[in-house]
Amino acid sequence: MMGFKALVMEQQGDAGAVAVLRDLEISALPEAEVTVAVDYSTLNYKDGLCLSAKGGGLVRNYPHVAGIDFAGVVEASDDPRYAAGDRVVLTGWRVGEAHWGGYAQKARVKADWLVPLPQGLSTRQAMAVGTAGFTAMLAVMALEDHGLTPEKGEVLVTGAAGGVGSVATAILAARGYQVAAVTGRPETADYLHALGASRIVAREELAETVKRPLEAETWAGCIDAVGGAMLARVLGQIKHGGSVAAVGLAGGSALPASVIPFLLRGINLLGIDSVLCPFERRKLAWARIAAELPMAKLESMVREVGLGDLPQLGADILTGAVQGRVVVDLNK
Repeated sequence: MMGFKALVMEQQGDAGAVAVLRDLEISALPEAEVTVAVDYSTLNYKDGLCLSAKGGGLVRNYPHVAGIDFAGVVEASDDPRYAAGDRVVLTGWRVGEAHWGGYAQKARVKADWLVPLPQGLSTRQAMAVGTAGFTAMLAVMALEDHGLTPEKGEVLVTGAAGGVGSVATAILAARGYQVAAVTGRPETADYLHALGASRIVAREELAETVKRPLEAETWAGCIDAVGGAMLARVLGQIKHGGSVAAVGLAGGSALPASVIPFLLRGINLLGIDSVLCPFERRKLAWARIAAELPMAKLESMVREVGLGDLPQLGADILTGAVQGRVVVDLNK
């Protein structure tokens, strides 16, 4: 195995860490069972934090390679579950945070963290999906596990122009749901309609802190990437027995809500954790992604970049300036 290129976060004194393109030897990789030649990675909100000067509170040790997900081909394995030539995908397990991640042409990780790539899904498509799309599918699965069907009414998606929201909108629409997409950027309306949104809801309509614990029953379910006051407001608008899948906190981690919607309408607030999701659930989610996500719509979300573009894009995603999905070509 040859040396490889990597975007390495290096500590620069009190100023914090900076991203530097380096040529590394295989011996620089951490110890683990499986070595992967990485084809593609992607950019998520957590990656933006890890690429910041202070590591967003997620990175403890430097030098460090960020990138919380990747897809590629196994080069070597000490675990019988994987052999050279196998195509694999990795999301979560604090890779890219506590463990070196996907912003390098090579990665070495635990076999338990990998999932075989489903037939029909390329490594590039897997990273067009990435952690964001994987999380979106977990959210759809959780809502349906709790009784959501298209016949029950509109499903709200907050932060709809972001990574999770974009894929969630496309998946729900493909499954026959009427999707109401929430965005604070009016210029994304055409993009969201193309993904399958049946209507656009201005963020301002839901951003105000809840004043009444119950409002009109409006949404059969919701995938919420915002949290904070918006999530509190949405809880009071969910139909009886409906559910909200919480996937993010772009609007804050506090929840100024009442228990009344839970007690009088029997609604469910479902936490979606993609980081420590068990293997069998992961495998099912990836199989459903391969079968159900419209790939033409997926491609319409994608912007392809190289390692050198990531420092600026990492800053951009933290301010909400990144639309859709960013795919990182490790050989670009």
